Amino acid sequence: MSAAKKMRFAVEGNGEVSALLLRPQKAEFLLVLGHGAGAGMHHSFMENLSAELAEASVATFRYQFPYMEQGRKAPDRPPILTATVKAAASCAAQAAPDLPLFAGGKSMGGRMTSQAASLGLLPGIRGIVFFGFPLHPPKQPSTKRADHLTKVEVPMLFLQGTRDTLADLSLIRSVTAQLGSRATLHIFETADHSFHVLKSSGKTDSDVMKELARTTAAWMEKSL
Repeated sequence: MSAAKKMRFAVEGNGEVSALLLRPQKAEFLLVLGHGAGAGMHHSFMENLSAELAEASVATFRYQFPYMEQGRKAPDRPPILTATVKAAASCAAQAAPDLPLFAGGKSMGGRMTSQAASLGLLPGIRGIVFFGFPLHPPKQPSTKRADHLTKVEVPMLFLQGTRDTLADLSLIRSVTAQLGSRATLHIFETADHSFHVLKSSGKTDSDVMKELARTTAAWMEKSL
């Protein structure tokens, strides 16, 4: 597999951030992939997921949010985060204009992608992939964070674990049901928010990573 191409792009009013374009030889789709709140694009989850997606013919455009690029711990305000998603999608589209464009991310990265889409900032994307939608804080079940999803007009794929403390399973089922045909929910038994699974599941974390990638690629194919 070819190495990821290092890139940079500007976020309006917030300088430049880093990005990595990993395009397999037989790429069929491009996924703009945002990181979670506590770890950047170089985190092992992001690295392993990108590698497995490449094996499934999905190119990825990973990027940093400004606070992570600058070494700060607290995430930027939502307007900065959504502006970053917008800029990332634009840069990715220019880098691989021949590939159908999707966007999403791990936890916060996915939620900010859907926020951007709900604001009309991502006109070129074909769909959104959530690698663990953070529906609520731990032990504070609520669906308020999903309110904006009714304004998202593209298909959405929710990849969720049954032990995810940031997304009560009954609530995420309710949210996706209300979104109707736009939402697809894929459940990972015993997986937590980081997609770690228990031995009782009969699967390894590596198995889950492959399933995340293959499920995403198959969904993308159906979404076109």
